[in-house]
Amino acid sequence: MAKKIKTIPATLNPFTATPLGEPVKRKVAGYARVSTGDEDQKNSYEAQLDYYTNYIKSRDDWEFVSVYTDQGITGTSTAHRTGFNQMVEDALAGKITLIITKSVSRFARNTVDSLSTIRKLKDKGCEVFFEEQNIWTFDSRGELLISIMSSLAQEESRSISQNVTWGWRKRCADGKVAVPYGRFMGYDKGEDGNLEINEDQAKVIRRIYALFLQGMTPYGIAKKLTEDGIKTPGGKDKWGASVVKSILTNEKFKGDALLQKTFTVDYLTKKKKVNEGEVPQFYVEGNHDAIIDPVIFDQVQTEMARRGKDHSGAHIFSSKIRCAECGSWYGSKVWHSNDKYRRVVWQCNHKFAGGEKCSTPHLTEQQIQNAFLTAVNTVLRGREKAIAAFEAAKNAVFDTTALEVEVAGAEAEMQTISDKLQDLIRENATVALDQDAYRQRFQSMSTRFDEAKNRYEGLQAQITDKKMRLKEIDSYMALLKAQDGRVEAFSEELWCGMVDQVAVGKKMIFTFRDGTEVTV
Repeated sequence: MAKKIKTIPATLNPFTATPLGEPVKRKVAGYARVSTGDEDQKNSYEAQLDYYTNYIKSRDDWEFVSVYTDQGITGTSTAHRTGFNQMVEDALAGKITLIITKSVSRFARNTVDSLSTIRKLKDKGCEVFFEEQNIWTFDSRGELLISIMSSLAQEESRSISQNVTWGWRKRCADGKVAVPYGRFMGYDKGEDGNLEINEDQAKVIRRIYALFLQGMTPYGIAKKLTEDGIKTPGGKDKWGASVVKSILTNEKFKGDALLQKTFTVDYLTKKKKVNEGEVPQFYVEGNHDAIIDPVIFDQVQTEMARRGKDHSGAHIFSSKIRCAECGSWYGSKVWHSNDKYRRVVWQCNHKFAGGEKCSTPHLTEQQIQNAFLTAVNTVLRGREKAIAAFEAAKNAVFDTTALEVEVAGAEAEMQTISDKLQDLIRENATVALDQDAYRQRFQSMSTRFDEAKNRYEGLQAQITDKKMRLKEIDSYMALLKAQDGRVEAFSEELWCGMVDQVAVGKKMIFTFRDGTEVTV
């Protein structure tokens, strides 16, 4: 008996699940994006917005939903495209059944993003139409064509990224300095395109450096700036210790510039990382006017290294009080944190580390403050004598004239040896020399050059140390001169500006910034 096959026609749309014979208006949205904010792109953006609005509304079988937009945002990733993400969210919620956009590259330059988004939309019955390529994603050829077009767009992005990276590194190699002026305190962009000091902001920078050298921590400085109502470089009200630390370590404030501190790892995600030697860096000396004297800048770096990492830095007593037995810093500890007997004490951070615990005592903040008042008033009693002795001795003790003469001699010697080395290399390249004799002469000159270089660097370090020490003691003496009579109340300014460190044993030994020691 012959089989009889009867076809039962489809009655529902496979994507929208609506009856095929029923006239249903498609809910349509447009998507427009431009990747930069310049004037030409702005005109393109407005033209796209106007075009899609009118185009969708002109169709009787379409229902206008909205035109979603992103302006001045790259297309390599969809992560930060708020308009795009909102459109996808609305489509997945059933508010949109058709999206119209100019081209695959406008939609996404990342193949993975493009295909995964289109598949998600397809699963929810939302189609995408790319006008320029005439691709409908519900078409059987759609996904293949989109994959090809997205790959081409992604390759274009890679090429653009390489060109931009090359251009940026060429600028760095040429010593051209650029900073984000809107979030960089202390400088404006000058008429010549270089950094120009903003005097109002420069006062804040100088104050930060001065407070640090007085002994305050980045945390303490941040707290003080916040209390004084000073805005951060980014325009925020609250300062953080990390922002203060970045200012204290930024070489641009002494007139120099280190270029290419970070680099882009992935052109798709735009992820950046700190340059730890993966790509070249360029150091430009004397690029612009300095806000901070180079000697003071170097003094700050030395002080930061001296304080080290063995303390929190969140309190004015941090990095000031040491254990006389093991040499570790004192840190704050909270006793009875959850009951009425709660109190904060300071004790050796390594008191219970290792086999033998330190026998040095714990101290309350009041005990530290009282001991400081005793010590500082002891110093003030001999103030006139100390000031007179400093004024009489400072020219002799801190004079760098002889050292600078030695530096000039070492520098001249380095230049002479360098010239002779170059002559020797040229001679070896043009004349048949005995190579054993050549290597001996070359090694001898190289050794002499290294010795002269080491002497030069050592002398420079001595000069820097003397200048730094002079500024430190000058600041200390200024505080001494400013005191009128006995100090009756604890002062953070005096503590930070006068005390170098305190050693705690059976007694407390205060060492002041001029080297004076007082036992309490």
